[in-house]
Amino acid sequence: MSTSEDSTKPRRGELRIYFGAAPGVGKTYAMLGEARRRLDRGTDVVVGLVETHGRQKTADLLDGMAVVPRCTVSHRGHEFAELDLDAVLARAPEVVVVDELAHTNVPGGRHEKRWQDVHELLDAGIDVLSTVNVQHLQSLNDVVERITGAAQQETVPDEVVRRAGQLELVDITPEALRRRLAHGNVYPAERIDAALGNYFRPGNLTALRELALLWVADQVDVALQRYRAEQRITDTWEARERVVVSVTGGPESETLIRRASRIATRAGAELQVVHILSGDGLAGRSSFPSSAVAMASCRTLAEEVGATFHTVVGDDVPTALLDFARGVNATQLVLGTSRRSRVARLFDQGIGATVVQQSGPIDVHMVTHPHAGGRLRARPGTSPLARPRLVAGWLLGLLLPPAATGLGVLLRDTVEFSTDVILYVLATVVVALVGGLGPALLAAVFGAGLLNFYFTPPLYTLNVHRPQNVVTLIVMIVVAVLVALVVASAARRGAAAARARTEASLLASYARTVLTNSRPIERLLEKVRENFGLNSVTLLEKRDGRWQRAAAVGEEPCADPDEADVDIAVTADVHLTLRGRTLPAADRQVLEAVAGQALLALRQQRMAAAAAAAERKAETTELRTTLLSAVGHDLRTPLTSIKAAVGSLRAPDLSLSQCDTEELLETVELSADRLAGLIENLLDSSRLATGAVTPHLRPVGYDEVLSHALSTVDNSAEVRIEVDPRLPPVLADPGLLERVIANVLDNAVRHGGGVVSARAGAHSEFVELRIVDHGKGLRKGTAESAFAPFQRLGGDRAAVPGVGLGLSVVKGFTEAMGGTVRAEDTPGGGLTVVLSLRGCTGGEIAGVEGESAPEGVAR
Repeated sequence: MSTSEDSTKPRRGELRIYFGAAPGVGKTYAMLGEARRRLDRGTDVVVGLVETHGRQKTADLLDGMAVVPRCTVSHRGHEFAELDLDAVLARAPEVVVVDELAHTNVPGGRHEKRWQDVHELLDAGIDVLSTVNVQHLQSLNDVVERITGAAQQETVPDEVVRRAGQLELVDITPEALRRRLAHGNVYPAERIDAALGNYFRPGNLTALRELALLWVADQVDVALQRYRAEQRITDTWEARERVVVSVTGGPESETLIRRASRIATRAGAELQVVHILSGDGLAGRSSFPSSAVAMASCRTLAEEVGATFHTVVGDDVPTALLDFARGVNATQLVLGTSRRSRVARLFDQGIGATVVQQSGPIDVHMVTHPHAGGRLRARPGTSPLARPRLVAGWLLGLLLPPAATGLGVLLRDTVEFSTDVILYVLATVVVALVGGLGPALLAAVFGAGLLNFYFTPPLYTLNVHRPQNVVTLIVMIVVAVLVALVVASAARRGAAAARARTEASLLASYARTVLTNSRPIERLLEKVRENFGLNSVTLLEKRDGRWQRAAAVGEEPCADPDEADVDIAVTADVHLTLRGRTLPAADRQVLEAVAGQALLALRQQRMAAAAAAAERKAETTELRTTLLSAVGHDLRTPLTSIKAAVGSLRAPDLSLSQCDTEELLETVELSADRLAGLIENLLDSSRLATGAVTPHLRPVGYDEVLSHALSTVDNSAEVRIEVDPRLPPVLADPGLLERVIANVLDNAVRHGGGVVSARAGAHSEFVELRIVDHGKGLRKGTAESAFAPFQRLGGDRAAVPGVGLGLSVVKGFTEAMGGTVRAEDTPGGGLTVVLSLRGCTGGEIAGVEGESAPEGVAR
């Protein structure tokens, strides 16, 4: 959409929320106090809906305020008074007071929830003041219910509260709130005792207050991070907590994610959900196979709580999990307690215990859930001949032949020799079924020896006198080998099926990445690097006979296929290269499919870039059309003034006094200056649009540039310079910086209506120049739009002639020099424009000056 179209869109209103831990802390009172302050300042404020709950002090604040009558809604034979949304929209105030944001509307209205009504008011450009209690937040609703024992039916999504322009915590101590309640300032007398003994117990209020403080602290941390990003502050102010939660897709997974979300929220931490997909295809070695539906549910829940979802392949689950946690610099790890029984844990301590032992400095939270400590089960998720089963096979190989011997000795007088042989063959078959070939051979040889020693004449010797005894030994060995081969074949087929499930899961994940990401190629390569534990993954493309990186992630990406540990040829000119470790041949099938998807993602990304370029070209064309339309009048006005003045001066029949002549000449001069300024801004805007501005940066002081910029400002204007000469210089192009400051000063003088101040100060590694005027300023919410082309915003500024390119040029030139510019409201009225450029240290000054870079703008 073009800039001119954006300027016609109505401003979205600002939501201010008063947030409290419990009823009675004073949210509505504080909200009405703010409404009255705005009303006293001349703002058009109306009350859409306020619940006083019989509190006299709250009701007193409503005296003298305009109140929009509520509408009546009938439901099941009763009449209810609700917010009259249409009446407020028709009244179109600047600010409306709407109490209890989480309220559920009576059926029959336009929206189900009051916060949806508020969103419609905000969309109409109306600012809203509202209130919310911590128990109404959707993410904390179940926690509050466990603390207080009272279920809250009315909730508001956390995101609605987070997006509020301002969030103010209204807080008092539990003791003060209970005193307020006891004095009858919250509920009527008949409800006081019940309230003090139930919901308003000191422990409940303390817990609710802590929840509210922690939740608001998290929002403050988000605002701080946003500020650091905007100000380009790179110094570490505080270590960032990271929480990783491991899920298997089992029924406890959603419980773990919710619990980890609360841990992360309280710690102000980033939350990451990881699913370990073991190399044999059984995720997390769980007895609950991770179906696509279960994992999709986990992924959706992770997105809802603001977490990122990751899938990692690893044969050893504890090692893979800890490697991932260390790789993302996690400080806390959340696991579910084992679903296996105590007896099963005697033989295998399980993943949780292994992770705790090997976690090192990472704190591990073991979360209980309804599925913990289940029935006795062998450790699942391994191949049929994995280590636990092999151990069992060797133990049976040592125990079953003696057991058959003991049984044969006890029944020596009642059974035949053939029965003894069958017992040993049965023991051999059982061992082969459990442990495979090695234990089966042990059982066969051991059993044959025992059979010969105890039951074959001569007894109690290992001599073999009869050929049939040799045949018996051979038969037992053959049976062991045949049964073991069948078991091995079944194991291979099971492993192949499990691997196929793993590959299908990975390919589905890769396909989803390509389809759902705005930059699919980088995200796809990052998932491959993450899944297979690689250092780097690179998509190489041959152009003009040379290999070039089309996309790469990780450290030390390959520049040529010969440098790779694994090289997958997509086409003759496109290769997927991996560096970090050599992968087994079985993984190449998945990687070949990924390579094809990477090529498709690359083409998709390039098509998107081409479409974006076409859109920019269309916007540029539209910008030129708008420019021609906008400058027509503005060019004609000074030209007309010049022509009229010159015509009057040259008229032979017109007798002019000296004063009239000087006035006409001054008109010519001012119009020419205005015309020159307009043409300069047009040329500057054209260079910015075509990318032809190349700044030559060197250290320069604000005081030095201000003195030059002031020479271009109207001499009648009063501009105060308050710049400490001891401030460090900034890294800037002197010519560009002079144009920037001159445009801002000109804007402030024309619209400020009084004294204009220019002040400078150092903040972190940046030095800011603040140019302050005390005019009418801009309409609330339009500060960012002031830097768009063709904008003349707010108050009497719309009446001042000009095409509206000055501040657009300011923004373009400042960003070209690596700085930022923003607009703020001046306290007491007016506009403050803040220029922020990186300051220079002594070493940087010497280095830059040694380059003797040319001044000015490359044109």
